[in-house]
Amino acid sequence: MPSSPEPAPNRLRHPFLTLWLGILVTISVAGGAALAAVAVLGLGEFLSLVSRLPTPTPQTAAVGAIFAATYLVLAIGKLPYYRLDRAGAALLGASLMIGVGALTLDEAYRAIDFDAITLLLGMMIVVANLRLSGFFRRAADWLADVARRPIFLLAAVAAATGLFSAFLVNDAICLVMPPLVVDLAQRLKRDPTPYVLAIPLASNVGSVATITGNPQNMIIATASGISYGDFTQALWPIALAGVALTILFVAIAFPHEFFSREKLPPIVTAPRPFHPALASKALLITAAMIGFFFAGVPPAKAAIIAGGLLLLTRRIGSKKIYGEIDWPLLLMFAGLFIVVGAFDKVVLTQGEIADVGRLRLDDAPALALVSAVLSNIVSNVPAVLALKPFVIGLSDPKRAWLIVAMASTLAGNFTLVGSIANLIVLERARALGVTIGFWTYFKVGAPLTLATIALGLWRL
Repeated sequence: MPSSPEPAPNRLRHPFLTLWLGILVTISVAGGAALAAVAVLGLGEFLSLVSRLPTPTPQTAAVGAIFAATYLVLAIGKLPYYRLDRAGAALLGASLMIGVGALTLDEAYRAIDFDAITLLLGMMIVVANLRLSGFFRRAADWLADVARRPIFLLAAVAAATGLFSAFLVNDAICLVMPPLVVDLAQRLKRDPTPYVLAIPLASNVGSVATITGNPQNMIIATASGISYGDFTQALWPIALAGVALTILFVAIAFPHEFFSREKLPPIVTAPRPFHPALASKALLITAAMIGFFFAGVPPAKAAIIAGGLLLLTRRIGSKKIYGEIDWPLLLMFAGLFIVVGAFDKVVLTQGEIADVGRLRLDDAPALALVSAVLSNIVSNVPAVLALKPFVIGLSDPKRAWLIVAMASTLAGNFTLVGSIANLIVLERARALGVTIGFWTYFKVGAPLTLATIALGLWRL
């Protein structure tokens, strides 16, 4: 008897539900943004602003629709039924922008920020070498040896994650840390959940400190021209205090694990592959690279040279290192640069930029709020790219960019889906048998986000 074809619609129900939920969220956010604008400007001035919007031409309408559709897929993670992910959506959006004539091919090439992509590529190669050499596992074992109580182990995990994320890109560190921490907790006979939870929180907070902490900071550095030293000087205190708050909030959320006199048992050291020569070489080149960052060498130049030198090894094949690189992330960035560049050229006239400026983005809390909310809707990199034309024209763009960097990054801790780093840890931990639910995360991440952004505004 032939099988019934009825189950097919059921397989599609969930993807289309996701799409409609994404559309609903987008409409809700647009409505909320309009209400916020009314609150800031007053109803009369808001209606006056809307009435001055020009009638869109066919090309303007097409560019606006492509931009909105691209950001919708970025917000919900994929295009249901077609299996189009974020990287594919960015590439499709970029090709459509070229197709409708918003940008020529030459203009599209110029829209791509190759400094940011080169910097990210170089950092991924550096982290890959450190991981494949066994350095991170040795460091984790050493930290467990030093920590005598669960609260000290939590502090060690958060501090190490924050420090590594500050200099070596948080997304890459979030790929490395979950297996190490889960393995460590299991060998110490502890519940891995709170220790794994500390990874994305500390990683996001720690990455605030430097230009190389996360992709959005790299984009901001290129757009603003802020030096590595100036950026770090302004934001490292926020990162340091944020890591301390991360430890405190996680400990409060799991009192039975951390507020006790129980000591950790001696760790059972398992034999692990370790390449001392490769680890030494990788650490030496990493230290030199960071030194060049602070010396004023362009970060992209220092990172790609460091990455290139680390490919020269007899221990590990180049293909294995290439497998550690997040190529879809690089592709997504390239596509987004083109999508935003086309939108800026065709849709955003100087008059419209000036009208948006009347929303008082010069006010630090307003700018932080816009950055944080937008980052939670479409993720922080697209949010920063969307804000770029408005921030450049502010009276103090350097301070404004630092506020955007701070708020867009710290906002990633608000919910489990607030940043790519969170999702990386979630998936890696789930594959290892550790599940972190939405509310388990939210009860720590939400207050931590509010506290750290408030701290950042006070500092800046």
